[in-house]
Amino acid sequence: MFQNTVLPLLARWIGPKTALLMVTVVWGGTFVVVKFGLTLSSPMFFVACRFLVAALAIGLLSYQSLKRTTKADLIAAIAIGLSITAGYGSQTVGMQYITSSESAFITALYVPLVPFILFLVFKKVPHYMTCIGALVAFMGLVMLSGGGSSSQSMNFGHIITALSTIALAIEIILISHFAPSVNLKNVTILQLFFAAVFAFISMPIVGERELPEFSWALVGIIGGLSLASACIQLTMNWAQRSVDSSTAAIIYAGEPVWAGIIGRIAGERLPAMALLGGVLVVIGLLLSELRPKRKKALIEAPAEQVKDALKK
Repeated sequence: MFQNTVLPLLARWIGPKTALLMVTVVWGGTFVVVKFGLTLSSPMFFVACRFLVAALAIGLLSYQSLKRTTKADLIAAIAIGLSITAGYGSQTVGMQYITSSESAFITALYVPLVPFILFLVFKKVPHYMTCIGALVAFMGLVMLSGGGSSSQSMNFGHIITALSTIALAIEIILISHFAPSVNLKNVTILQLFFAAVFAFISMPIVGERELPEFSWALVGIIGGLSLASACIQLTMNWAQRSVDSSTAAIIYAGEPVWAGIIGRIAGERLPAMALLGGVLVVIGLLLSELRPKRKKALIEAPAEQVKDALKK
């Protein structure tokens, strides 16, 4: 239903890049909601329920499509689902120890990580601006976590959230890799389902041996986040068919800005040093995707080379 009605409207009216930009607004708002949800639930149980309900919501509307699931769909769903569990699970665990705004800014570090992972896997050398952006973003991380100051210092929450960015970067790359060759609807349903399964399996591993007490507030939070997660994942899979992973990553850089704004409205107050660190993270993300033109080289080059350069 979502694929047959909403996605065609997105394609006609706003396009894939604008759709991803809208995703960042919704995505940014989920951090405050998750932070509150963790007062009612343990992290991995929360993550598992969030993605299980999301998978069921889409699956009930599109269960007929699952009969046509291919081996390629299944492989893609398992790989993406595992990265989702690792990324969101680590992020949610970390949010027990830091604010939602801090979590959002740190999580955004997966943006400059995408090109470096592409280099490790596909030997695609990152642009020098990517290296500069990554350095600036890392400086922002140090300031965001207090830089060893007496008032605030890097704790377990900062560290585990920073590690979660590796899995989230891998998720972005996997989505771009598989999206053109698989059934979008089937992979979205199955990746959310496998993410939930992996999260449930991990509960005893991380020490979660008891279920939280029943709460209607928790049910409402999980239900709302599940709907948001379903829309986010389906839109990401659809949009990244035509938007490459690096471009998608820089669009997602808007997510911590929205999370910071919404966190501020919700009453979070970061220290001045942390705010400056957050600003540096965003600047680093933007620098990592900046590609300045070499004007002097173009002037001196033959006409044919100029035309080729402009095309690029």
